[in-house]
Amino acid sequence: MDMASGAPVIRLVNLIIQRAVEARASDIHVEPFENSLKVRYRIDGVLKEGEAPPMKMAPAVISRIKIMARLNIAERRLPQDGRIELRVQGQDLDVRVSTVPTMYGESVVLRLLNRESVSLDFVALGFAEDTRQALEELLKIPNGMILATGPTGSGKTTTLYTALHRLNTPERKIITVEDPVEYQLEGINQIQVKSSIGLTFASALRSIVRQDPDVIMVGEMRDLETARICIQSALTGHLVLSTLHTNDAATSVTRLLEMGVEDYLLTSTLNAVIAQRLVRVLCNHCKEAYTPLPEMVAELGLEALSGGKPVQLYRAGGCQHCQGTGFHGRVVIHELLQMNDEIRRLSLQHADSGRIHQAARAAGMRTMYEDGCMKALAGITNLEEVIRVTQET
Repeated sequence: MDMASGAPVIRLVNLIIQRAVEARASDIHVEPFENSLKVRYRIDGVLKEGEAPPMKMAPAVISRIKIMARLNIAERRLPQDGRIELRVQGQDLDVRVSTVPTMYGESVVLRLLNRESVSLDFVALGFAEDTRQALEELLKIPNGMILATGPTGSGKTTTLYTALHRLNTPERKIITVEDPVEYQLEGINQIQVKSSIGLTFASALRSIVRQDPDVIMVGEMRDLETARICIQSALTGHLVLSTLHTNDAATSVTRLLEMGVEDYLLTSTLNAVIAQRLVRVLCNHCKEAYTPLPEMVAELGLEALSGGKPVQLYRAGGCQHCQGTGFHGRVVIHELLQMNDEIRRLSLQHADSGRIHQAARAAGMRTMYEDGCMKALAGITNLEEVIRVTQET
């Protein structure tokens, strides 16, 4: 404790956070092992090892972070969550801190949220113009449910925040239930889930409906009870936005049916599903264009996506602007499944996700892979990135 309050440790922790901000990191991982303390930074979705403090300082560094986050430093056996509000290099940072006990001490992850850098704009996030227009039309429907799906860290919450930003007018009452609240939005009532005192998604949702909202955003559909209340809210004239963990848009429909949601309720409330991933953006200063082999173009079906133009792809270089990685920032690749009569019919028949996917394709849905290939052809990202994130599924 005394060491954690000492000037060298305070300076060291400040330096770790400062380096993360300079490197545009989204997360800092501080991990104690048997003979070393590792510090890793997640930059554009990829972990990079940083300079680590000596092992003897590990307990003091971890205690210092816990003091900053107002956590119980005497409790080392249970996971804890906290927040730190900081100003680093003129930027207001909201830092979410999570600790878990491991074999050799507590592993700490700091999620850096820069309120100023987040762009609540569909085009800036990487949504194609036709998808943006379709989404904005869907948001005009006063009731029903819109889901965002994808793995952890695929930008689902930011997409929903952008939708809320579009809906946030004085005429609408918007309430969210989140775990945790990532960004504080002006004019929106945000509820932080606290399961330790019984404030769960489901219990908060029951109370919310009595608050006369127009729009409800639920951080995550984790269980049948939450899903049922969301659907009930959508039936009774509310617009409900939520997230789900599935690999693609079509699987979301089958996942909800598997959870036990009644098919006739799902088909009458679900308006659309957005599935998404984040791909790294090529650095504009050092990306290099090349012409792929005809065999590769044919195998990957690039000609059909190039709009009649010669097929040209780009590869990552590496320069001082991108710290040698060849990438700078990330954008969304996505697919938007809009419910239609055929998809509703298949849902009522409990058809598998493959048939629902085919029906959505027949209705004009562009897949995540195709959207990624179009971004690769436009020089926004490279093909390797698109394959990396779409084949994780």
